[in-house]
Amino acid sequence: MTRDKSPTERFTVVAIASSAGGIQALSALLGALPPELPVPVLVVQHLDPRHRTVLAEVLDRRTGLHVKLAEAGERVRRGVVYVAPPDRHLLVDAAGVLELTATELVHFVRPSADLLFESVAGAYGTQVIACVLTGSGQDGAMGVRAVKARGGTVIVEDPLTAQFSGMPHSAVDTGAVDFVLPLEEIPAVVRGLVETGRQ
Repeated sequence: MTRDKSPTERFTVVAIASSAGGIQALSALLGALPPELPVPVLVVQHLDPRHRTVLAEVLDRRTGLHVKLAEAGERVRRGVVYVAPPDRHLLVDAAGVLELTATELVHFVRPSADLLFESVAGAYGTQVIACVLTGSGQDGAMGVRAVKARGGTVIVEDPLTAQFSGMPHSAVDTGAVDFVLPLEEIPAVVRGLVETGRQ
């Protein structure tokens, strides 16, 4: 059964987490989203903390959306993808202002999908779409529970077809997932949700 969200309930943010295999998965997902996407996108991809990253530049060439490294204190804008810098957790508040922190590692990683998802759940509640893509480990599972507890929507790349199944499996195992889909089907679902507010 589909449920229409009221105008005040419309989805207002997409949060995406990936790790091993993530650059290809993010390229495919973001590349299939329209430049006029009416929400901001926040991304945690596990990166080597010892090196400057060119991930934002790489993704920016593969999508019509504008992709940039997130900066502390900036306010999110629709149609922009904000990538967590290496070695910094990415958080957002209810006013849409980004925060970067160097607090302790979560599941041995920083940035942490769990902290991003918990942050967007607290800030946006039912208006969140959280996506877990390919990756090893279990980062994102606690965050998925937080998003679902606040009434948000969770999409997970099918562990059977993901390049690395650890993160998707851990997310699915929470029982707090709305959609389990092959990667190529996720963009259409994200578009449908943000454009119609239907689940």
